[in-house]
Amino acid sequence: MTSRSFLRLALAAAVASGAVTLAALPADASRPSRTVPVRLLALNDFHGNLEPPTGSSGRMVDEHGNTVDAGGAAYVATHMKALADKNTIAVAQGDLIGATPLISAAYHDEPSVEFLGKLGLKVAAVGNHEFDEGYAELRRIMKGGCHPVDGCSPAGEWKGAKFDYVGANVLFKNRHEKTDALAALGGANAAKVRQALSGWGVPALPPVSVKWMNGVPIGFIGLVTQTTPGIVSSEGIKNLTFADEVKAANVASKLLKLVGVKAQVVLVHEGDQVTQGQSPDACSAVPGAGNRIATQVDPEIDVVLSGHSHQAYVCTVKDPAGKDRLFSQGGSFGRVITQVDLKVNARTRDIDRASIVADNHVVTRTVTADPEISAFVETWKERVAPVANKAVGTITADITNTAGPSGESPLGNLIADAQLAATRTGGNAQIALMNPGGVRASLSHASSPAGEGDGVVTYGEAFTVQPFNNLMQVVTLTGAQLKTVLEQQFTGGPNNQAFTKILQPSANFTYTYDNSAPWGSKVSEMKIDGTPVTDAQTIRVAANNFLVGGGDAFLAFRDGTDLWSGPLDIDAFVDHLGKDNPIAPPATGRITVAG
Repeated sequence: MTSRSFLRLALAAAVASGAVTLAALPADASRPSRTVPVRLLALNDFHGNLEPPTGSSGRMVDEHGNTVDAGGAAYVATHMKALADKNTIAVAQGDLIGATPLISAAYHDEPSVEFLGKLGLKVAAVGNHEFDEGYAELRRIMKGGCHPVDGCSPAGEWKGAKFDYVGANVLFKNRHEKTDALAALGGANAAKVRQALSGWGVPALPPVSVKWMNGVPIGFIGLVTQTTPGIVSSEGIKNLTFADEVKAANVASKLLKLVGVKAQVVLVHEGDQVTQGQSPDACSAVPGAGNRIATQVDPEIDVVLSGHSHQAYVCTVKDPAGKDRLFSQGGSFGRVITQVDLKVNARTRDIDRASIVADNHVVTRTVTADPEISAFVETWKERVAPVANKAVGTITADITNTAGPSGESPLGNLIADAQLAATRTGGNAQIALMNPGGVRASLSHASSPAGEGDGVVTYGEAFTVQPFNNLMQVVTLTGAQLKTVLEQQFTGGPNNQAFTKILQPSANFTYTYDNSAPWGSKVSEMKIDGTPVTDAQTIRVAANNFLVGGGDAFLAFRDGTDLWSGPLDIDAFVDHLGKDNPIAPPATGRITVAG
């Protein structure tokens, strides 16, 4: 067996998949000291945008400060081909799928994963949205097979991803499996492996992937935000735990070092916010969760490519040993490709950090769209067209998801009204609350893709607004519990809300909040149909299953009783859009801000 094949098997053992012998691969001291080039081309947060994204999601500030149209699979392909050379490894930092347009979501994102394979992607970290349909569905996307409910897509049986998905901090909750799996490992380094994994857990996904380039191995460590349990539906990940990213990266780094892989790159689905309007090549990131990871992971790690925050930046940070380390991200929706050029010392097999040069390239649409990918996208567009172009209602003007001073948006309020209407019968709902992050796009009054004319809303447009296929549910909360839910909109409480998230209320529910009041006393004057809410009364509250499961840190929803499940949220929305046409944008005065 060649050392290269042996290394691959050794790394497979790191995921506790079977009996295999690990062996370190020391550098050959007799080889002359020379460097070999490697180019990384990275995408993050693609979210299935096979067609060019529209509105602000399809624009990007370029290196010259100009706002330009950007994104679209066929343009991504053209730019990737222009940037790639013989030294290239294509990688990604998660959320490639999930929260996707109908062209991809209708077929459980198989079209997007197939496109990424055609693009030459080799390894990707999982993002939180990779878990939108649960761990079992992610495994199907990785390995292949038809969907267990919807069956095969028009393309036939799914063959699986052509790239490696990695997630070092995704572990099974059942730690008993760890002992059984590690007992099967043999070889001289088995004890070292057990020591490296001591007190850790059983990986649910491969933690690392190694790709060879120009005779040297490059190790990629995958990480996903540890906040994943709070931002995906709980049922699909009930057997998983998401460990601290830094701790997981350090364990994975040790495993790579055990087998002689010193050139190490972290692909992490976590990142930071930026100062808006900056060049994508500027270090405009405001230090946050991404910076913590980038500065604290093991000094052996040379590069940290990030995602999740949908921002573009190129930064140099200090690692724990005081050395410079690249920390970057490339926007979202296929609007930016991050190019990282580096050199690896062939003798030591480590990256020469002084050689690292990074550049965020905006995926402009002024180039010729790749003909093969254009045809591929058109095929899937034709397949989904009968569903996407079906008219479901009309509106009198744009209904936007832009929040006003109270935190309400017209579209968020409209969705809450739709959810209340869909859950009154059967669920006996009295009010409805919608999470603002679930409202993914605005509704435009302009002509629809089907060409019906101004004001027509198609199913595809409605789906773009609500792409998660969450289940509508109703639970009983006391007035005091409902107040706690609303207090959990704000930072500073025990639920560790990262930033203020104002739930969108149905029209019959009003209240006041005071930002200057201490946490726990911010919300007052709750009323349902004009009647004040008391602490002791019981209220049937409608929300999607994401919120009812405690998503977005609204943990008080878990105290609800008498759970009732109803239609999908998209079905509730479409049904509401079909009534009382044309629909005008709802007012946003349901919440009063004190002072």
